[in-house]
Amino acid sequence: MDDEDEILAEAIGSIGGRGSRFVARRLPNNVHEITLHLPLSYERARARVSEVFDLQGRRIAPRRSATAEERRALRVLTGGGAWNMNPVLVTAVLTAGEGEERTAVLLRAAAKEGLVRQRAGEKAAKRIADLLTG
Repeated sequence: MDDEDEILAEAIGSIGGRGSRFVARRLPNNVHEITLHLPLSYERARARVSEVFDLQGRRIAPRRSATAEERRALRVLTGGGAWNMNPVLVTAVLTAGEGEERTAVLLRAAAKEGLVRQRAGEKAAKRIADLLTG
């Protein structure tokens, strides 16, 4: 997603104060993607993802200039890493499956990595995938 860096830099800036947005834009990302196949209709799967995201953090609305596919995606800003202090942006893109009761969910989690590698994006993707399938 095009605006991941901006959202993460803004989130880090709100925690770290002056100058941290500038630094955050230059940090590398830890990105992890997982594809799930939920045995639910598209509507029920979307409701399930929404429910899990609402428990995980602050929902992120799509940009006005977002493509149609990006507007259908669900996003949440959650915590990861040590003491859940590292902001992680998780995006879910749902695709209706061939059967009525099957939906594919692509989870993409991105977090900024500093000097200490925490793999916050990877861990958040796995945590949310477990919540969706458990």
